[in-house]
Amino acid sequence: MTPEVVSLGCRLNLSESEAMRAMLAEAGDMVVVNSCAVTSEAVRQTRQAIRRARRQHPGARLIVTGCAAEVEREALSAMPEVDGLIANAAKLDPRAWNVPAARPAPSAAYTRAYVAVQNGCDHACTFCVIPQGRGPSRSLPVESVLREVERHLAGGAREVVLTGVDLTSWGHDLPASPGLGVLVEAILLAAPALERLRLSSLDGIEIDDRLFGLIAGEPRVMPHVHLSLQHGHDLILKRMKRRHSRADAVGLVERLRARRPDISIGADLIAGFPTEGEAEHAANLSIIGELGVVHGHVFPYSPRPGTPAARMPQVDSAEIKERAAQLRSEVAATRTAWLSSLVGTPLKVLAERDGTGHAENFARVQLAPGTEPGSIVTIVPERVIEGLLA
Repeated sequence: MTPEVVSLGCRLNLSESEAMRAMLAEAGDMVVVNSCAVTSEAVRQTRQAIRRARRQHPGARLIVTGCAAEVEREALSAMPEVDGLIANAAKLDPRAWNVPAARPAPSAAYTRAYVAVQNGCDHACTFCVIPQGRGPSRSLPVESVLREVERHLAGGAREVVLTGVDLTSWGHDLPASPGLGVLVEAILLAAPALERLRLSSLDGIEIDDRLFGLIAGEPRVMPHVHLSLQHGHDLILKRMKRRHSRADAVGLVERLRARRPDISIGADLIAGFPTEGEAEHAANLSIIGELGVVHGHVFPYSPRPGTPAARMPQVDSAEIKERAAQLRSEVAATRTAWLSSLVGTPLKVLAERDGTGHAENFARVQLAPGTEPGSIVTIVPERVIEGLLA
């Protein structure tokens, strides 16, 4: 049996899971659950995945790694389905698995390549356990990133996505502390064959001038920014220990749109953070329309043990659920209006393996049967059907 890797959580986990699949190709009958601990729901899903993996592979060795393997180590190791845990920081080290070192080949499982350029986090947001799961911020040097990008291009990748736990902190621990703009510029110069470069979640307050200029004006950098926003009210942002204000986020998006009108905006938003009242929730709702958030990741707040937010006055769980539903509904309405505005507009779409694809602005598009996965085709959508342009 080829080892199976079950990936939960962020794009960084997805990238790391691909590397583990290649590294463990000769490891025999094994299932690895690459876990997530960003919310209580993520931990619940990790437990669910472990139980499901054991049912499907009763004779396999079942190993858990990822963030939950750090912050929920005792609880997960006590599960009867689990045979062992690998520390999150060691999961890409062949020595931790007792396998020979092997350079992962580009994966054919995805039509775009994810390149993890940063790991860990130095910030202390009051709701977050990720620094406990991934440790301090570490950056992959420019030369190593360029080798990874070249490897994926040689394997046929048309689009590369840079990922990290705190992507915009890339470079802070390297000599001369370069900003992320330096890395993006280096990739574009060194890889002229790269057609599409996409950035995963960004902390808007850390977008330096060079990076801003590339997002705003470089055609090969996709017109799609996903902000680690978290909330739309300044008091809640302060209690979260975020470093930006609502005005910072609004100003950033206004400046981006002034330079690149076709840019699409995504955002992470938390519903029902401790002490959130009706006024704060209303501000969270209204920022969706003010920023034009069309790619929204809405998280119902759940207390994580050991975090400062878990000791703050909590919002009723039913109210959190209702507020999350309202946020999702507002994003859906904004997204539908945005998709409708794209009808009749030619879009360059990277074809996926499920018969759909993503335009440069990350709008999802239904493709004609037989469209070759990995190809880039120009589509003029005629309508919107169930959240898809067609």
